[in-house]
Amino acid sequence: MSRLAQHELRLHADPTRVVVRPFHLAWQATGPDLERVQRLAREIIALDPRTVRSELAVVLRDFADRHWQIERVFQDRFDEIEPRLDLDVPLRRETQLLIGAYFCHEYSYAAAAVMNPSVVLHPDQDGLDPGSIRILISLRAVGEGHISTIAFREGTISAQRELCLVPQPTFATAAMAGPLMDPVTHDAVTLHRQPDSSLSGTVIFPITEAQRNGLEDLRLVQFSDDDGGQQWIGTYTAYSGRDIRSELLQTRDFQDFTLTPIKGGAGRNKGMALFPRKIDGRYCMIGRQDGKNLYLLRSDSLDHWEGGELLLEPRYPWELVQIGNCGAPIELEEGWLVLTHGVGAMRKYAIGAMLLDKDDPSRVLGRTPNPILSAADEDREGYVPNVVYTCGAIRVGDDLFLPYGVADSSVCFAFLAISDMLAAMDFSAS
Repeated sequence: MSRLAQHELRLHADPTRVVVRPFHLAWQATGPDLERVQRLAREIIALDPRTVRSELAVVLRDFADRHWQIERVFQDRFDEIEPRLDLDVPLRRETQLLIGAYFCHEYSYAAAAVMNPSVVLHPDQDGLDPGSIRILISLRAVGEGHISTIAFREGTISAQRELCLVPQPTFATAAMAGPLMDPVTHDAVTLHRQPDSSLSGTVIFPITEAQRNGLEDLRLVQFSDDDGGQQWIGTYTAYSGRDIRSELLQTRDFQDFTLTPIKGGAGRNKGMALFPRKIDGRYCMIGRQDGKNLYLLRSDSLDHWEGGELLLEPRYPWELVQIGNCGAPIELEEGWLVLTHGVGAMRKYAIGAMLLDKDDPSRVLGRTPNPILSAADEDREGYVPNVVYTCGAIRVGDDLFLPYGVADSSVCFAFLAISDMLAAMDFSAS
């Protein structure tokens, strides 16, 4: 196989990227915690107007230059928690803003790492040079407490395979839930991107109790609906700090995002990846249901998945511990190209691929006996050494564009000719 053409660009952790996010006091507050929330609000309301103005001025002086439209953020936060405060009188705007500030905090969302990217075509493909495409990359960003969030980067790839990422805006903003969302009792939640913020500056934080410690490894795919419409769907792992479950992110415009838990037995596992369209009238996914092997799952409902049929078992030394998918299947004339990861000796991760029959994806046509990418040299070092991992690639002409994480610490980019990948497969090993 020809060597990957690696791009010089690499993304690293960046503690200067800060965002205002909800402070946990009003997050999943019930019982004594809710009483504490209400008591704090009453203490702020009891302050005389001069003190309120003075304290709010201090907050704005400290933080207004570090965040986008911070007064709007404080107002949105107050509107979000007001139904839980049991108020019986209207409040002055300054008091509302100060209450909102007390229930927010500044968070460095990518201070520890960025890793495990996926990539899709950007919904806006206007104004490009011939042969160029606009892309959207999702990133797993890790901050204080090892909490994982979803971040985005926009960019372009030229006809000459030149990659250029749009510079990040000065201010990052968190997507916010509506004011009536109760994270304790609601499974599905809808978040809204601030209307004046860019997608490259938007961060999606955990909202529900099941997500409390992280949204991990988003596998985005551009999905074609039965009526010809397009939406972007991502599967990810919600981590509560104790339990995991798979969930869905859905959006048609990257302005509003719906986060929905996957029901059924398959949803108790991680690493599920959705095919970009229905096959024989049913949704299909690739997933690892037993901690070791890959399975093909089919469902009539996007948010309910059960069982599955065994698709692929580890065979080669570099994958004997376990195998999993590395993102949504990619449709080629030859079949469905699925990137896989394998774990071998010394828990070393590597990336390979398999090809599935286009009409019957339960048939494995071929697989790579050797990795197409494995940790080596400087790419071995980091928070978790000897790991390379991706949550999704896309086809760009005759090439595969592959963003991938290194050592759970940084993100690299590469191109690989699809013909070389297919030529490296063993078609007798299915």
